[in-house]
Amino acid sequence: MSAPPGTVASPETDVAELSLAIGQLLRRLRAESNPDGLTWSQTAVLSRLEGAGGMTTAALARAESIKPQSMGATLAELERDGLVLRQPDPTDGRQVLFSLTAAGVEARRKRSAAKQDWLLAAMARLRPDERRTLMAAAALIRRLGEAGG
Repeated sequence: MSAPPGTVASPETDVAELSLAIGQLLRRLRAESNPDGLTWSQTAVLSRLEGAGGMTTAALARAESIKPQSMGATLAELERDGLVLRQPDPTDGRQVLFSLTAAGVEARRKRSAAKQDWLLAAMARLRPDERRTLMAAAALIRRLGEAGG
């Protein structure tokens, strides 16, 4: 899909190539950093709870743009596995807050460490000039992400 050397690709081709490359890297990072075999939804919930603390099912569903019933099923699995804890909301007894257990925190730590270890090993295989190019591209990708809509 890349343009032949010495030619300029169209913006559409560049977008397709960048999307493909980022998608492939993200899939690889997810695969390499999943020592506990968690689903993408479960991982997203653990990450959200780690950052925000206790949250209701409805708040988590809104944050992840899914239906409360689907979030309830995900939370039930995480609770069964001992990764989240259900507690009454101290300000509204009708509500239930979910938060990470020590095992949930450890699952997040293991996942982060596995991702970092894989990426360190992958980047160690690059030549110094390739690594410089990658880091320059990372800065540009970050700028694209911060640009908003």
